[in-house]
Amino acid sequence: MRSLDARRNLHVLLPLFIGSVIAYLDRVNIAYAALTMNRDMGFSAAVFGTGAGIFFAGYVLLEVPGALIAERWSPRLWLTRIMVTWGIVSGLMAFIQNEWQFYIVRFLLGAAEASFYPVAYASVIPRWFTPEERPRAIALMLTSLQLSAIIGSPLAGWVLGIRAWGLMGWQILFLLEAVPAVLFGIVLWFWLSDRPADVSWLDEGEKDRLTLQYLQETEAKKAVRHYTVWQALRDREVLKLCLIYFLWITGYWGFNYWMPTVLQSVSGWSAFTIGWAVVIPMGLSLAAMVFIGISSSRRGEKRWHGAVPMFIAAAGMGAGAMTSDPLASLLFVCVTAIGVFGAFGVWWSYPTTFLSGAAAAGAVGLINSCGNVGGYLGPSLTGFVRDATGSFRWAYLYLAASLAAAGIMMLTLKKRGPG
Repeated sequence: MRSLDARRNLHVLLPLFIGSVIAYLDRVNIAYAALTMNRDMGFSAAVFGTGAGIFFAGYVLLEVPGALIAERWSPRLWLTRIMVTWGIVSGLMAFIQNEWQFYIVRFLLGAAEASFYPVAYASVIPRWFTPEERPRAIALMLTSLQLSAIIGSPLAGWVLGIRAWGLMGWQILFLLEAVPAVLFGIVLWFWLSDRPADVSWLDEGEKDRLTLQYLQETEAKKAVRHYTVWQALRDREVLKLCLIYFLWITGYWGFNYWMPTVLQSVSGWSAFTIGWAVVIPMGLSLAAMVFIGISSSRRGEKRWHGAVPMFIAAAGMGAGAMTSDPLASLLFVCVTAIGVFGAFGVWWSYPTTFLSGAAAAGAVGLINSCGNVGGYLGPSLTGFVRDATGSFRWAYLYLAASLAAAGIMMLTLKKRGPG
């Protein structure tokens, strides 16, 4: 019989991983579509930045309610609903005709996708993995972010050059990447289970042990302090996590949404070349994120494992703002990518070291919501600054400062439990 680890990876982490690959493809395909869509639609940098960022307004609106619904009823059902609806909405991007339709569809996409990650972090993974195992488990799941870029960047660069059925390449890209979300949403319903007691791939002893571990962990947290949802949302440490994530994601999405355009403006490379070039930083950041997650699990340390990547990202963004050489720009993109992605596995294991159940789901939803406010600010501010100054330099310096501040604040977090 395969080891328990292998079976949990297959039946829990793999479906979450695939769902996350599709989510990230549908979220960032706009960054590559912009290489031709902005010209075809006559969108300015400010219009594109606002549309890229307004995704997060819809996301924030339903983030906490969605996480609580999933925890109360069924994480599996809610994840299925999320994937099917976001796939449908993502496909509508192919048919926008003006900037207001662009804004509306992006807002609806955020609302449809809201709470996918909080449900995975707070309602699914804690039921199957111990606190010691979670940084590694979440890091493995979130390698999906870079893998989706490794797959999606060359694919997008190729598709953008296609014209078929009266559609432009960017329209085909949106349709092509919408279909897997709908189909896999249905598959997810049959693959993932809500709790160990529901599955046939564990024996009775394994079911009892995993269930008992989760219950004992929950009771131990309650013995220290029993959090209601409202208390968790007002907790000082939770609010600090919200601010840190806001600062981090301001830089993260400012970088991710604008990076292909900035790299093209410096290099003059084609969309196809940009798509392949992005594979390099994404591959490096994937390896870094896995290494940091495993290191955190082994050493039982979180704060420095979270802060150091932020400082690396800030250095990459700051230096990238000062260069006009294509190869140097790509080098600093690599440094930034290692930093902005590196800490994710450690980060999302932190709230569940002192929260559980609905309190954890609500708090993770709130933290993610605050981060996604930064997800609106980073891309939109970058677009406005580009239009106002004719350069990305000052926007990149602001994003670098935001990432550095996130790293400093991570070092002020309390030391928490194992892993």
